[in-house]
Amino acid sequence: MTMYPKVSVIVPVYNVEKFISRCTESLMVQTLEDVEFIFVDDASPDKSMDLVRECVQRHPERIPQVRILRHEKNQGLPSARNTGLAEASGCYVFHCDSDDFVEPDMLENLYGAAVGNDADIVWCDWYLSFEHRERYMRQPDYGSPMEALKGMLGGAMKFNVWNKLVRRSLYTENGIEFPAGYGMGEDMTMMMLFSCAGKVKYVPKAYYHYVKTNDTAFSRTYSDRHLQELRYNVDRIVRFIKGKYGDGLDMELAFLKLDAKFPFLLSGDPSKLRLWKEWYPESDRYIMRNRNISLRSRLLQWLAWKGQFLAVRMYGYMFNKIVYGLIYR
Repeated sequence: MTMYPKVSVIVPVYNVEKFISRCTESLMVQTLEDVEFIFVDDASPDKSMDLVRECVQRHPERIPQVRILRHEKNQGLPSARNTGLAEASGCYVFHCDSDDFVEPDMLENLYGAAVGNDADIVWCDWYLSFEHRERYMRQPDYGSPMEALKGMLGGAMKFNVWNKLVRRSLYTENGIEFPAGYGMGEDMTMMMLFSCAGKVKYVPKAYYHYVKTNDTAFSRTYSDRHLQELRYNVDRIVRFIKGKYGDGLDMELAFLKLDAKFPFLLSGDPSKLRLWKEWYPESDRYIMRNRNISLRSRLLQWLAWKGQFLAVRMYGYMFNKIVYGLIYR
């Protein structure tokens, strides 16, 4: 490996002993040789790090490329990402979540696309992996960072960190890091990076397997703390985007706000429906203007805006029972 590797892979690790071996193995067998692997032990209470070390030992050629950093106390996912970023030296950075896994040629192909197109950010398709099946998740193709940013704000493109290769200088030169202490929605940081990018590139192939371990609608898991974190991260992105573009993306920011509170409508919980009314009411007038999402989703939001919560609750019940209860098991 050269003094400055082509890619730094950052893997936060906490309480994932069921998945970490598969994740680590998929990274150790990458066809790209010049890679730095940074595992951040976020004070994991289980045997996750032992399993990481065992896997690395099975690939002695990778041992010099692996770094293990440790938090003395659990600090959460955003802080673990920041710890890895602070130590990364690669030209590009890739974030891999420790319960997921990747295709062996992922880094080589994403890096090749980045260098071949002088791109600051490259993204690809991905697999949504359930216990007994996978679903191919195709991403849109955009020719410019602004188009991609609008796509993420509108919900047409995922802003997840784990299917994107990012030039490290975007972080360092723009002072961008993840929101320490605010884990819910921390992936929105990707929008800040896109707003600072010069060139971007889409690779129309799935390389990342996102493992879904909870078969119920995730909105049911929102604690008060989760809600505070989500609100913090939405407001953080709104401030950043408005600071950079003024009022030029107000409609797209309204789409982001609507997307943030949309899961409340699927919960079937009356308190979450009230919360939907309370959060970002100024965005409601844009409901029918977001053509990035389905007409069905727009109509559901429109019903909530007009106070038709019985119909909304019936839809939420059917969504949880049929879609998550049967189809995606």
